[in-house]
Amino acid sequence: MTIAFRADASLSIGTGHVMRCLTLARDLRARGATCRFVTRALPGHLAAQIEAAGFGLALLPAGTGPAPEAPPAHAAWACVDWATDAAETRAALDDRPDWLVMDHYAFDARWQRAVRPEGSKLMVIDDLADRPHDCDMLLDQNLGHDAHDYDGLVPEHCICLTGPRHALLRPEFAQTRASALAERVRRGLRHLLINMGGVDLLDATSQVLRAVKGADLPEDLRITVVMGARAPALDHVRALARDMPRPTEIAADVTDMAARMASADLAIGAAGSTTWERCALGLPTIIVEIADNQAGIARALSDAGAALYPGPLNVPEFAQNLQAALAAAPSQLGKMSDRAADICDGNGAARVVAALHMETFA
Repeated sequence: MTIAFRADASLSIGTGHVMRCLTLARDLRARGATCRFVTRALPGHLAAQIEAAGFGLALLPAGTGPAPEAPPAHAAWACVDWATDAAETRAALDDRPDWLVMDHYAFDARWQRAVRPEGSKLMVIDDLADRPHDCDMLLDQNLGHDAHDYDGLVPEHCICLTGPRHALLRPEFAQTRASALAERVRRGLRHLLINMGGVDLLDATSQVLRAVKGADLPEDLRITVVMGARAPALDHVRALARDMPRPTEIAADVTDMAARMASADLAIGAAGSTTWERCALGLPTIIVEIADNQAGIARALSDAGAALYPGPLNVPEFAQNLQAALAAAPSQLGKMSDRAADICDGNGAARVVAALHMETFA
């Protein structure tokens, strides 16, 4: 089986789309598939990481000229118009893959019809349910989403894989899950993990650290902040960490995220793809909405009792809301852990790989 992935990373997009495609590609390769990537050379792209993982890569040129206009709502993320991207992607595919996997908010059914080689099947990874798709399979791993969210947006024959049970997590999260849940019981609040995304273009990490600095926290608490090495605010965050009243480690480009989450008692994190990693390990979370498209995830986790939600980052009262959540968290750690663990078990990638195999050879 051959699979081609079309996904981008950049300072604006973040790293999550490429990283979850890499997770799926690794699981597919373990089942004998051949995978390659098509990605654009945007500022902050992950071409080196893709090649380091051992996958073939076609690097499309960086876009020039004015940003594309909607629709879709995120069209500007591609930095070229959809037709140009479709032509360049089609040319980069070389042979006809069994599957083309598209993980990109900037493209819709127009791009998909233009790119899909004759005889290839198309899988879309989406979170928004805000535009039409012409695909054979769709994955939306968000809590509260189901196939009905895509009524009228996908063909009738499309197979919809929805909810966090299909979340694309690296295997170490499922492998660490049992021990993490067992060790977390009655441990209290001694280790706080902060992760606002790999790029954190808005420097949410600094806002969180300033709020944490003013909070009433246990004297023996230690803090770990995880960021990407290319995060623009990394040096500023390091300077803030030196002035924190509790020991604060800044870790960049970590490769042991599952172990770090397992050792933490509480997280403050963005409502992105790492949400499901935290759930798989039963890590109680104060979940922060740093973009409009994260509001649904944040509210759903809060409604499920798996997280505390202090509201959007961009409101004046955010620091006060976050400090109130930190004050409330110690008494709710056990409940949040149990509810989070019920949402995601870490085996989603295996389920998606099985579905792809089944449809390929049906």
